Amino acid sequence: MNRTRRTVLSTTALTLALSALVLTESAYAAKPVGSGKGATAEEKGGTDGTSIYAAARIKYTGAVTDNGSPGNVASSDVTWNPPPCWYAPYLGAKDFKKKMSKELKDSMSAPGMAGHAGAALDQMRRHYEDDYGWTDTPGYKDYNVDKDGKGMFWAAVENPNEPDILKRSSCNDIPFWVDEGEAPPPQYEEAIKPEMLADLAYQRMRLPKTKVSLAPENTTKVNLPTWAWLDKAAFDEVRATAAIDVPGFSISATTTAKPKSLTLNPGTEDATMLPAGGECPIVDGKIGEPYAKGKSKETPPCGIIYNRSSNGGTFPLKAALTWEISWTGTGQTGPVDMPDGTIEVVQEITVEEVQSINR
Repeated sequence: MNRTRRTVLSTTALTLALSALVLTESAYAAKPVGSGKGATAEEKGGTDGTSIYAAARIKYTGAVTDNGSPGNVASSDVTWNPPPCWYAPYLGAKDFKKKMSKELKDSMSAPGMAGHAGAALDQMRRHYEDDYGWTDTPGYKDYNVDKDGKGMFWAAVENPNEPDILKRSSCNDIPFWVDEGEAPPPQYEEAIKPEMLADLAYQRMRLPKTKVSLAPENTTKVNLPTWAWLDKAAFDEVRATAAIDVPGFSISATTTAKPKSLTLNPGTEDATMLPAGGECPIVDGKIGEPYAKGKSKETPPCGIIYNRSSNGGTFPLKAALTWEISWTGTGQTGPVDMPDGTIEVVQEITVEEVQSINR
């Protein structure tokens, strides 16, 4: 029997009902079933001999942070954001029944669980047990246990690196079934897919902090060209991979970063950039040119001329290395472009006046 979800199970009642469900792991207390799954660097799966059990966790490999925090790459596109939440495979039918039925029973018997919240919990129970559904969400008979091993229930996952709690918790649909080999129902637009994994790998990517070589290195003179360059070793490609691999569902995406250009900011307006604008492109596999004896009167292809001294202090020279970012993954035949990324380092530069001798 179907009903319109919005009229039968109000958003407020559903929120109260979901808040009443407490998972076994204390870290996920008072969150929807499945909340937080996938938010680690590990992926776990298995079986109890009669049914599939899998908590789909995203596994990160390559140049990524090892503690789950965001990486050090800033996107050049201020509108680009990784997914704040998504839906991913959670449990097989028998395992889901065992977990969900217990949580529903415990929540419904809790003190004060009456009114709209209690009614919402009862509707959720009927939804999974008695084929009670809504217009776009069919119900299930006995938690789909007759299809155990032939699919999984999917549930919401919050991106722990999303600072906006409203965005992070916006995937608030209750767990839903997906047959093995089939795509999730179209209304679940946030169901995990390779391009989302690519975004998450981008978010976790850690690129090497590249120190720019300078000549003079730390102390230069007013109106004396300061040469800047990067060693060829800084131009290796960097890759980060995010993958989900559970019984009946396996996708992955690899995000690749390639150095593109170096942009210098002298830390003062009283300076001349070489070239104008301060962006030094990669030419013949290198950025800039190392200074060598005999080049003191030449103009460096990449560098700075400070027009005034730092008066006993320093100027914060900022060097931003721009990387071209792309991804490949499940279902893709070739690289797909993503917004460029940048890594910025700051080097303190002392600028002194040229001392002249009057005779």
